[in-house]
Amino acid sequence: MANKSLSISIATLAIAFFIMIMVPKNASAQNCGCNGLCCSQYGYCGTGDQYCGTGCKEGPCTGQSSPSPTNNVNVADIVTQDFFNGIIDQADSSCAGKSFYTRAAFLDALNSYDQFGRTGSVDDSKREIAAAFAHFTHETGHFCYIEEIDGASKDYCDETNTQYPCVANKGYYGRGPIQLSWNYNYGPAGQDNGFDGLNFPETVANNPTVSFKTGLWFWMKNVHSVVNQGFGATIRAINGMECGGGNPSAVQARVNYYTQYCSQLGVSPGDNLTC
Repeated sequence: MANKSLSISIATLAIAFFIMIMVPKNASAQNCGCNGLCCSQYGYCGTGDQYCGTGCKEGPCTGQSSPSPTNNVNVADIVTQDFFNGIIDQADSSCAGKSFYTRAAFLDALNSYDQFGRTGSVDDSKREIAAAFAHFTHETGHFCYIEEIDGASKDYCDETNTQYPCVANKGYYGRGPIQLSWNYNYGPAGQDNGFDGLNFPETVANNPTVSFKTGLWFWMKNVHSVVNQGFGATIRAINGMECGGGNPSAVQARVNYYTQYCSQLGVSPGDNLTC
């Protein structure tokens, strides 16, 4: 019995040592909240396959398979033409997005992300759809803006990201319904949606279906998994700098849109509305 116990102890120590050496050594944080970096399966922040590959929990993951739908909700039945028009009709007629964003383009993009709005109960689906369109509304001013105001004057190049290096004279500022930003988002968003996001980031502002695809891409990669934590968690996932007093008016605006859309869809907004 003593020899058997000793063997078990040695085996346990060996396993523990193996796990220790497998954890990335250049990790900068634990338990996620990586501010644009990938959160590895072990809860550490960084870039590259060991962080963004298999088991990646959040951020610009490359190794995650899309979650399967768990209900038979038809998103098109919820995002009706009247619902969509109720948002975009509030944009001024001079807005560039007025003739760019369409329900048809959204539904076309949805074909690549059929798991969106189809997790949990029917009410859960409605809450996710209301949340996404609340952020779309806030980010674009009721689908008025295709590109971030004065975005071309801002530097959204993370030069430390060698996996998705910036291309000279290209701007990775906000574009699309969720205002996709930074080279580390444009790169993988392009890879997953069939365009060269690093060399041609302007595609997001030129093709309405691609534009919605990048919005849904970001949502499924970074937001979908926290929807069940309340709307406040989705704000943190999209723009955490607004939270904790960073921009309370922006937070409240997002919450107002969300509760409005929940009311329209006949569903309770749930708890934890702010971040």
